[in-house]
Amino acid sequence: MSGNQAGTNGVGLSDSLYAARRRRMLDIANALHLTGVQLDIDLPVIAVLGSQSAGKSSLIESISGITLPRASGTCTRCPTECRLAYSAEPWKCIVSLRYLTDRDGRPLGVPRNEPFGDVIFDKDEVEDRIRRAQRAILNPSTEADFFLTDETDLHELTFSTNIVSLQISGEDVQDLSFCDLPGLIASVGTHGNESDIDLVKALATAYISRPSCIILLTVACETDFQNQGAHRLAKAHDPDGSRTIGVLTKPDRIPGGEEDNWVRFIRNQDESLVHGWFSVKQPDSRAIAAGISWEEAREKEREFFSTVAPWSMLEHECQNRLGTEKLVNRLSDVLSECISQRLPHIQEELHKLLAATDEKLAKLPKPPSPDALSEVLYHISEFSKLLSKHVEGTPNADGLLQTIEPACHRFLKAIRATEPDFRPYTRQIAASNPQIHKFLPPSFLSNEGGSITPEDDSHAIYLDDVTKRAREARTRELPDHVPFIVTQEYITAVISAWQGPAEGFYREVYNVLIQYVKQLVAHHFEQYPLLQNRVLSIVTDFIIASSDETLKRIKWFIELESRPRTLNEPYYADYRNRFRGHYKGWRPKDDLPRSSLTQRINEALGGHGSEPDLEGYINDVLSDSADAAIDIMADVRAYFQVAYKRFTDNIPMAVDFELVLGLDRGQAFEKALRKGLGIGGEDSAARCAEYVKEPRHIAERREELQKKRERLETARKQLTELWL
Repeated sequence: MSGNQAGTNGVGLSDSLYAARRRRMLDIANALHLTGVQLDIDLPVIAVLGSQSAGKSSLIESISGITLPRASGTCTRCPTECRLAYSAEPWKCIVSLRYLTDRDGRPLGVPRNEPFGDVIFDKDEVEDRIRRAQRAILNPSTEADFFLTDETDLHELTFSTNIVSLQISGEDVQDLSFCDLPGLIASVGTHGNESDIDLVKALATAYISRPSCIILLTVACETDFQNQGAHRLAKAHDPDGSRTIGVLTKPDRIPGGEEDNWVRFIRNQDESLVHGWFSVKQPDSRAIAAGISWEEAREKEREFFSTVAPWSMLEHECQNRLGTEKLVNRLSDVLSECISQRLPHIQEELHKLLAATDEKLAKLPKPPSPDALSEVLYHISEFSKLLSKHVEGTPNADGLLQTIEPACHRFLKAIRATEPDFRPYTRQIAASNPQIHKFLPPSFLSNEGGSITPEDDSHAIYLDDVTKRAREARTRELPDHVPFIVTQEYITAVISAWQGPAEGFYREVYNVLIQYVKQLVAHHFEQYPLLQNRVLSIVTDFIIASSDETLKRIKWFIELESRPRTLNEPYYADYRNRFRGHYKGWRPKDDLPRSSLTQRINEALGGHGSEPDLEGYINDVLSDSADAAIDIMADVRAYFQVAYKRFTDNIPMAVDFELVLGLDRGQAFEKALRKGLGIGGEDSAARCAEYVKEPRHIAERREELQKKRERLETARKQLTELWL
């Protein structure tokens, strides 16, 4: 049917046949569809489903009053969405392309709507525009506007999920929305693609699986019912037939003798549906070529059903299911009722989706400031304050200083493990009875955490070792005088073992500091990955520079300790006397440990002597040939007690001062940040703009949520104005 000959209207939704309430429901649904909110919620819509050549196009033409392309069959290659809306303005049609996927077939986060050509005011132009729009959809790598004038028959795709949308309005147009889906196919031709079968099925499923979708199922009477897959698909998603309306097309082509089989559908005896079955008779190709008008087509349809058996002989109830006008009346009833039932739920869903969308938007980082330089300066200043707070110490179990503390304890333990293991007896005596001659910890160190008990005797320094070394070191000294170099060598040997634990402690603190600051940077600059990475690089370089100074300080302390000296003479002298008494009391006699003698002396004193007094007594009254070696042992061991305590204080304090507190000294770090970020130069603003540029995925997510919120809010307002 040509546009002019189709008359002034399609069947549509006749003004005289529908109550005001029904029109109001349809107005609300149409307004909601125009907001695009169907992307977010289930809106009632009619989807035309059928196999190829099932008569869908003719049926749609009779409802919409327009002519669809037929020559190339492209009308079945992508969904054609029709939005019919009453308007007091002259008739017009706006054709647009709705892209659900990009040119590579990947889903878009937000569908893209593009107008296709100027507004059409002449119905005769619609068929050609639709054909061109479908060619644009089927060739996604070519600019759509190219097809407005080009006649080249390009086909990159055989089918597409993207949509040709028709928005038709006028005085003779009634409110209705429906979508003509590509006809289901069972096989493809020589140049076809096997995947098209599943693509078309998936496309149809995306529509008819929605609970509020009214399935307008077209079945051609010229083909065996069981061979038409559209019915099976509809039944799979609407098993009880509550939202399916069946339409028998081409009733004039029923093979002779099979009429009764199809009449059973009209009587709802076979494949029963809640809304029943209808039958329509559209003009054949010869009538269309001859230019039959819409009014003539409807008259021919009425004549057919009233004169041709078995249709003309059906009971009155079934007669109400014959003809396009009766079908559209039923469609209107079902659609308006569906809208009426859905509206309360739509309102509730809109409120919930708005709240959920606002919550998701709130969870996104705040949008970048238009003043990028001020934004960067603000974040630098705030981070410097945050870092200063953590460097000074926070009262949290996972704070920076609390995280470093275990390393301090391990360092102390490692240094104490280097204490010299002097044994006041010879190797021969130790070997004669290893079970008796074991390490004896000094009792007077119990209040200092005790002495470190060696795991074995491999590092033991025996009396004859010290005696031999003292004898070898003598040059021009007087008899019984031992050169200080012997004591110094033993002390130096111990001190040299401190460098490893000291540097190991530094590395532990360095690693803790790096990881801790990385976490602070990652959290504080989370919104700006580029700025985050740059700051992380700067702070790492800053800590590395501080590390060099820290290592120098550690080596300085090692060198300082390599020359034995102390001004804490009373403290040293007290330890020296105690260790001298300890070693003398430990000296074996008659292959027995000196502790036995110590015990006997203690008993002789009546058990009233304290341990320190006892050691002093032993020191005064007992003397033997080993006194010189014992003195060396006592000197070295006493000095160790003095030196290790100051060293295990100085090294952690130095590392803390140079490495940790160095991050917050004289605003050096903040200055390094400004310099490293290039703030202060001519291109500061441009640099900062790049630093605070929002990541693409966040920007896209924000835009997607904002568009969704806009759709939801517009729909909510429309619903409030039109319904509440």
